[in-house]
Amino acid sequence: MAVSGSKNFELDVADYIEEAFERCGLELRTAYDLKTARTSLNLLLAEWANRGLNQWTIQEKTIAMVAGTTSYNVDSTNSTAAIDVLDAFMRQTVNSENSDIQMTRLSRSDYSAVPNKSTTGTPLQFFIDKQISPTISVYPTPDASSTYTVHLNVLTRMDDVDAATNTLQLPFRFYPCLAAGLAYYISIKKSPDRTGLLKQIYEEEFQRALDTDEDRASFSITPDISSYNIA
Repeated sequence: MAVSGSKNFELDVADYIEEAFERCGLELRTAYDLKTARTSLNLLLAEWANRGLNQWTIQEKTIAMVAGTTSYNVDSTNSTAAIDVLDAFMRQTVNSENSDIQMTRLSRSDYSAVPNKSTTGTPLQFFIDKQISPTISVYPTPDASSTYTVHLNVLTRMDDVDAATNTLQLPFRFYPCLAAGLAYYISIKKSPDRTGLLKQIYEEEFQRALDTDEDRASFSITPDISSYNIA
């Protein structure tokens, strides 16, 4: 039996749209069909971002702290690309020696309750203001420059769908979820009689994709032997 030996199967936007239309029992006929499907696809990607699915877009960002400066852009190269910050640690450099300290995230209400945000010291807490261009505010305010660097794990946006020939920034295991989701979105506008079934299929594929994207860690059990009388 001969196998292909290739592992480069990839769909472009037009392929996903054609698959979605077929699941809706429709044919892609007009330029407007293509345009409205691209809109649905971009909205689907925004939904994934809201649901935290696209972990493959996590990027590490570093911000050099400046003495007396409290707030910084989360992403200095593309200010609107960041969605959220998952965690952060502060690296302190003294005499070429680095020490890393995990930072604690503050909610908006907790940060608002800080009485004197200009207090200076070693930054140990942070607040993310999730505006169109998210910013990070640290507390205490840095008391020195060239000493502190904040390292962030940032969830970023996927690239927009601008043309039918685009390919997507997507791992292979998520192809079925994207096809199912797009079919569901298109059915709302064009095949409402199939929406219930397509939504069910999409949610099943979404959960399957979410399960595979979760972090896996070793699991071990240490028995409690404190109640045993060991001579």
